[in-house]
Amino acid sequence: MAIHKIKFFAGRGSRYLAEQIVASYGTELGSSDVLQFSDGEFQTSFNESIRGCTVFIIQSTFPPTDNLMELLMMVDAARRASAHQVIAVMPYFGWARQDRKDRPRVPIGAKLVANMLVAAGVDRIMTMDLHADQIQGFFDVPVDALYASGIFVPYIKSLGIEDLSIAAPDMGGAKRANTYAKHLQTPIIISHKERAKPNVVGKMTAIGEVEGRNIIIVDDMIDTAGTICMAADMLMARGAKSVRAAITHPVLSGQAYEKINASALEEVIVTNTIPLNPDKDLHKFTVLSVADIFANVIERVHNYKEISSIFYK
Repeated sequence: MAIHKIKFFAGRGSRYLAEQIVASYGTELGSSDVLQFSDGEFQTSFNESIRGCTVFIIQSTFPPTDNLMELLMMVDAARRASAHQVIAVMPYFGWARQDRKDRPRVPIGAKLVANMLVAAGVDRIMTMDLHADQIQGFFDVPVDALYASGIFVPYIKSLGIEDLSIAAPDMGGAKRANTYAKHLQTPIIISHKERAKPNVVGKMTAIGEVEGRNIIIVDDMIDTAGTICMAADMLMARGAKSVRAAITHPVLSGQAYEKINASALEEVIVTNTIPLNPDKDLHKFTVLSVADIFANVIERVHNYKEISSIFYK
């Protein structure tokens, strides 16, 4: 068993989820503050001793950039307060789409974020459904990459859908879709898209049997919702009986909510790694909590137990 006391803290952006995680773990959040200055600068602080403790800091890095900066400053503060170990729990890892140089003179944002986290003093990263698995290699510390399939697969099974097929919204999502199809014992459909420019899909086709199928599109994130909505409309036009989507991270920028509500999508199943906008029409959304998965993995990591057996891979 671990001998170092465990303490949990949350950034402002993910406090709602952190409270669920610690409740599932069976403890409470530690006390921390953020002092806000009039020029927009801020300072984080812990209101209790963390000397010799294993400190878990829970914060997704969705926009605004303050969420990332706050996490970095909390990690630095914990390190300077003599924490035994500092673990960043990042349910949503922002900048993950910038995992390579896809054109000249652009940064590799995911690598830069990894460098900043390690420089701040993290000993371990815990995240979910990275946009690209190879991002784990950007870190020189252990990375626990969790999978939302652990909650999506049981939920999909509970729906009891007949003539079910799993679809990938693009070629890059084929591996993820194949994992779901394997555990649900369903056929797989691959959508092929051509982008006109970033965040804008030019045209789309589908590979696989579509007619007469109830289809669930699986992906790691939904941003502008252009790809998902175009895929759903295209699949319905080709004879699908219904189209749903199971998406881990609901970034949902711009007119995403409006696009979804106007699309052929019957249901959009998401997790709470990023909070939905309560001022929007959410009648098509089903939110599943990742709190139990993170609490389970945190307990296993803290007590040096294996974690691979609890995932659908």
